Amino acid sequence: MIRLIVRTVVALAANAIGLVVAAAVLDGFEINVASFVVAVAIFTVVFAVLTPFLAVQLRRLGNGAMGATALVATLVSLIVTDLLSDGFTISGVGTWVAAAVIVWLAALVAAFVLPFLGLKKYLDERRAA
Repeated sequence: MIRLIVRTVVALAANAIGLVVAAAVLDGFEINVASFVVAVAIFTVVFAVLTPFLAVQLRRLGNGAMGATALVATLVSLIVTDLLSDGFTISGVGTWVAAAVIVWLAALVAAFVLPFLGLKKYLDERRAA
């Protein structure tokens, strides 16, 4: 149960970082501060639900397509978040593509780095106790 909570917190934080980085870098990507938490939650839930489904579908196309699972899930999650969240807008085709790549890459890096910023130490201490 603790691992599920930790993974969820890391995913939320990583996706939040990815969305903030994309909003900071791209002119056509805007997140309203008031709706930021809702946008992160929507994005994370859609991504978590969509990724296994896409993995099954893309597996049929071959191993090469499997690498695109997370990137496609990121793009679709951005689209759904844009449709469902009032304070979240992305405009322009180039911005959509760049946003998908930036959010995917920043969230990926954050997901690897965040556990080493204290979370791993906390879990190790908890296990030892």
